[in-house]
Amino acid sequence: VQLVESGGGLVQPGGSLRLSCAASGFTFNQYIMSWYRQAPGKGRELVAAVSTAGTSINYGDSVKGRFTISRDNPKNTVYLQMNSLKPEDTAVYYCRVTIRSFTYWGQGTQVTVSS
Repeated sequence: VQLVESGGGLVQPGGSLRLSCAASGFTFNQYIMSWYRQAPGKGRELVAAVSTAGTSINYGDSVKGRFTISRDNPKNTVYLQMNSLKPEDTAVYYCRVTIRSFTYWGQGTQVTVSS
């Protein structure tokens, strides 16, 4: 199983970024995919999760109305569109999948929101 995130970077408050997570090594369309983030000195928190067909989605309270998760099953990729970014969104963002009770993480991509 391999999860490779991309799309992070430095953005000003109010700006947008789109993260991607390319998955391989498992049957992508059979598993829930999620994004987590970890800010300095804090634990990992759920950002968003999407069901296998993309029809059921959950968001963390702090990102509701600003972030959108989606997936492209033929491309084995899950996305996180982040709008109206705030300094408190600064964190390393991770892609995650749980397969047969084992959780896999990507290497993470840094998002920094600062003027």
